[in-house]
Amino acid sequence: MSEQNTTTGTENRAKLYQLILFPLNNGATNVYYVLVLSYIATFGSNVLSLGVLFASVMVTGMRLFDAITDPIIGALMDRTNGKFGKFRPFMVIGNAIMALSILTMYLLTPLIPETMMAARYAAFVGLYAIWVIGYTFQTSCTRAGQTVLTSDPQQRPLFTIFNTVGSIAGMGVIQFLAPILRANVADYSSAAFYRALAPIGILVSVGLTILAIIGIWEKDRAEYFGISGEKQEKVKLAEYVEILKHNDPMKRLMIAGAGCKLALSVATNTTVLCMLYGCMMGNYDGLYLPMMILGYVFSVPFFLLTVRTSQKKGQKASLLRFVSVALICYVGVFVLLLLWKSGDPARNLTLLSGGGLSLNLYTVLFVLLFGVGYGAYYATADMPIPMVADCSDYETYRSGKYIPGIMGTLFSLVDKLVSSLSATIVGIAVSMIGITSLPTAETPYAAGMKTVVILLFCVIPMIAWIATLIAMRGYSLTAERMRTIQEVNRRRKEAIAGGMSLSQAMEEFREIEKEERD
Repeated sequence: MSEQNTTTGTENRAKLYQLILFPLNNGATNVYYVLVLSYIATFGSNVLSLGVLFASVMVTGMRLFDAITDPIIGALMDRTNGKFGKFRPFMVIGNAIMALSILTMYLLTPLIPETMMAARYAAFVGLYAIWVIGYTFQTSCTRAGQTVLTSDPQQRPLFTIFNTVGSIAGMGVIQFLAPILRANVADYSSAAFYRALAPIGILVSVGLTILAIIGIWEKDRAEYFGISGEKQEKVKLAEYVEILKHNDPMKRLMIAGAGCKLALSVATNTTVLCMLYGCMMGNYDGLYLPMMILGYVFSVPFFLLTVRTSQKKGQKASLLRFVSVALICYVGVFVLLLLWKSGDPARNLTLLSGGGLSLNLYTVLFVLLFGVGYGAYYATADMPIPMVADCSDYETYRSGKYIPGIMGTLFSLVDKLVSSLSATIVGIAVSMIGITSLPTAETPYAAGMKTVVILLFCVIPMIAWIATLIAMRGYSLTAERMRTIQEVNRRRKEAIAGGMSLSQAMEEFREIEKEERD
């Protein structure tokens, strides 16, 4: 996979190491996805003794703050073109902000005396707000940076598989270590657990960020910035309104991305898994890690299948196909959870017992349906990310504007809204059955938990996938369409480099689609 320079009139392609390393930026931010969005409600409720609904609802309520900061950060990124490029400064600054805010949150806020609860509430909200800014800085670069990495429709689907490797290196490591720390250091309700987990997560995230910066270093230059390069016009916040009015593929992708993210966020929420494997099945330590590992094992063939399908038929076809597989399988998981009965060994998950395997028909069916379903939806959960680059290229084709920062933060805003909404959904669902603090693995089973688990583990993800399927039916950026768009953008770029104005280039090559069809 040799690199070809766009300035020579050939297609912009990435080197193999660039395709492998830059997606690790998503792994770096996914570390915080686990550290914060999977645990912050439990930390606020059980460690800081904040109200069970406050910690959950606050995370979603902070999206009002995002609605102000995200557009500003996106526009700032699109205006940036300094010595260190457009994206690298935001990756470094974002990671530093997140590291400092989380260290302060998890290590210092528990030291605030219980007699100063107002200070605990204020610190909790303030530090979370600071973390949100850092998260936007870095996570937006994952979406926006793809536009300079490669424009090859055959290479862009590879971003999904390398992105997943990065996610496993980040999110997977923390998910793997968390139950080990819970068993050997302290449980999820103890400040000691967070003191141990946070520094480990931050070191992993910093390492992945450094590798991602190496991956984009050569491409983070003006010659790769759209069709105008250094000549592009200044970006205005009004571009957000223009995109929402005229960029139909982006609107549909935002719905699809929200659906995929909501399904993953709710179904993998720590509280939900504690209720499922601990409260209902009675064996959190014997089920959580084995089921997580099984899920990753089942994911491997689906990652290969999604990339192959994307390269042959386009990313839209791949997303539709494998989200459908996940939906069908989770109908079976839904039925199995309906059949579960407390105290009945034949209708209970059992994997490890007495030092060996202990299987029944219920477990075999659950593992197969969950494994295939999880593999399919985990492989598609991040698929909308490389598709943001397609939507960004379409915006350049449609308007002549290169605004990957705005496109990235627009998608990021929806991503964060849905991710945080999952914590609120879980908090509300738990409170409705009369539980005053979020359940942990040690919480005994209570009436109503089965209904809550079915709702959160199956029903909401299934509704989210249905919304994704409906939105993507009308998504127009097929593989063939993207090849045409890239060719138009290439010709316009050559014309502008030869002295033609942007408006002239836009008009001159507007009819290329008709020529291609003829």
